[in-house]
Amino acid sequence: MPYRIDFRGVGDAALDRLVELGALDVESSSGGAIAALLPDSVTPEDVARRLGLAHMIVSPAVGRDEGSVWILSPRPIRIGLLRIIPAHLDPEPGALRLLDAPAFGSGLHPTTALCLEALDEAVRSAPPDAVLDVGTGTGVLALSALTLGVPRVTAIDVDEEALRVAADNARLNGLGGRLELARGTPETIAGRWPLVLANILAAPLIEMAPVLCRRVSGQGHLILSGIRASLEPDVARAYRDVGMRRVDVKSRESWVALVLRASW
Repeated sequence: MPYRIDFRGVGDAALDRLVELGALDVESSSGGAIAALLPDSVTPEDVARRLGLAHMIVSPAVGRDEGSVWILSPRPIRIGLLRIIPAHLDPEPGALRLLDAPAFGSGLHPTTALCLEALDEAVRSAPPDAVLDVGTGTGVLALSALTLGVPRVTAIDVDEEALRVAADNARLNGLGGRLELARGTPETIAGRWPLVLANILAAPLIEMAPVLCRRVSGQGHLILSGIRASLEPDVARAYRDVGMRRVDVKSRESWVALVLRASW
């Protein structure tokens, strides 16, 4: 697991040496303080020796997106018309603010970014009157849909803590009145939506293909993410077998998102 170091600057070469050591993230302040995240393959003793440090503070790193993204602090991102900023920053017109919480969905993980990109394009192409977000986590996808102008979103998750975080983020952005949150799965809710989002993992996506497709209205769209590139053919086959047609494929790093359309 990565760890964090904090120290006072030892010259401009320090940043270059941290990069050479494989630092995952580095931040410096005007006062000369430097913080960095290092992989556990590099020992603190190696860091001290390479940087010529007599003293540094070593502490556990804090992972985002359930430990899959390692950064020192949340940062703004932009995807299409969406701008997502950390809650501690001053509000910006049209920007979505997110609390720094343990639930998945900071916008930084490739799977979330792919889903946000597909969502942005889908809403601009044919704005739906409602969206279903399956496995909402922090609510980032649901709240992004609302920010893009979707009138109402239903978001579900099996994790009570995730639903609490999503509710907090909705209140922070003044979107609580247009968001319906519920604990459950696609099997425990009823209804159909013109656009359904599911950023989960390949295995559960394959397993829930029949029931998830029953939540998509006629000629509606389904955006799936959380899929390793090597597993994309298996996921695509599962949804093709239940009547979904592939419209688009998006990829980033080793992850893939599928945009599908109902054939009924």
